Amino acid sequence: MLVSPTGWSLWSDAPTRQPRPPRSRARGALTADVCVVGAGYTGLWTAYYLATTHPALRVVVVEKETVGFGASGRNGGWCSALFPATALAGQMRPALADTVEEIGAVTREEGIDCDFTRAGLLTVATTPAQAARLRREAGPDWLDAAEAARFVRVAGAEGGVLDPDCAAVHPGRLVRGLADAVERRGVTLFERSRARRIVPGRVVLDDGVVRADVIVRATEAYTAALPGARRDVAPVYSLLVATEPLPPAVWEEIGWEHRVTVGDARHTVIHAQRTADGRIVLGGHGTPYHFGSRVRPSFDVEPAIFDQLRRTLATLFPAAAQARITHRWGGPLAVPRDWTPVVHLDRGTGLAHAGGYVGDGVTASALAGRTLAELITGRSSERTGLPWVGRDRRRWEPEPLRWLGVNGGTLLAAAADARENRTGHPSRLGAVVTALTSGR
Repeated sequence: MLVSPTGWSLWSDAPTRQPRPPRSRARGALTADVCVVGAGYTGLWTAYYLATTHPALRVVVVEKETVGFGASGRNGGWCSALFPATALAGQMRPALADTVEEIGAVTREEGIDCDFTRAGLLTVATTPAQAARLRREAGPDWLDAAEAARFVRVAGAEGGVLDPDCAAVHPGRLVRGLADAVERRGVTLFERSRARRIVPGRVVLDDGVVRADVIVRATEAYTAALPGARRDVAPVYSLLVATEPLPPAVWEEIGWEHRVTVGDARHTVIHAQRTADGRIVLGGHGTPYHFGSRVRPSFDVEPAIFDQLRRTLATLFPAAAQARITHRWGGPLAVPRDWTPVVHLDRGTGLAHAGGYVGDGVTASALAGRTLAELITGRSSERTGLPWVGRDRRRWEPEPLRWLGVNGGTLLAAAADARENRTGHPSRLGAVVTALTSGR
């Protein structure tokens, strides 16, 4: 059986297959009504809704690498209604839940085969402390151990909560299919076209310039590499592993008949899905933030974190403990200072941006792209009135304070989990972690 090179995402084209030839590079002087920088979910959804609602607009998308190179092609495949800023989650929830449905509808309409399956998200408690916290938060929605096991049998689970507003997807096929869809609708998409500078009215590229009335920056974790934007977000790495396809006997023992996504209630994030071809994909945060907001391919590989994920997989799903790990990969996600994504358009300069999803971006990026399209075309809707629109963003502190703050938060979350495991009671450190990551 093929074991892919470490760092190669399961969602990428297999390394033994002929990859899709890159799209053309942008060269010379180009003009557009709207230029989108970044061909991930945010940029492509913005282009999609501009093209579907205002097909006469000239929309150009420029991408430094290839479509879905960043988090859009490397995430865990949760299309959820989760929002990182606790203080705004309730206000954002209806729009995000509707967007889960909208993504499913678009994939069907555009013929995007991305294994979209809406089966919900099961968050389980695997320690007494987690159970106490989750039961208190869930109220009447709490499921006891037997009820939770009807969806999937997670070892040691004391109960859980089912969130119906979540689908499992193949994120690579989603982003590549979305790129094909925007091109069919007349959008021009360039790859290998790095934006060196973004100023009102133009995007300066390595080999040319795009002049446009509106410029959308959709660069997520890679924003930190742009001039003047190093402190806008902190690029924090998340790593994942995938097993080989598991035999029917293993799935029968785990009881994971439907593609419900799975997480647990620890403070350090863990997320898992059953893929359409019968694998377990499991990922988590906890990788160090790199000084100076550096982003490098070598940071996608952290053997110690991969080993930790392998142990977590064996702990949660003992029946899969001996399964071969065929893929190990990672990448950066964007963390704003207040953990709150934003959608913004400055009508005076024509500069727009969206992002900062803290890892919850599969659905939020589609909502952001649709909202940006409405803002750009002057349409008011329930989406343009959401609290993340036009929100002022506090910038991260200069180094070394940024490095200390980000990595300190990661260590604090791990310490809270360790204390809860040791004492069996919810940790006060956990409340501190929640406060730091709630957008307050």
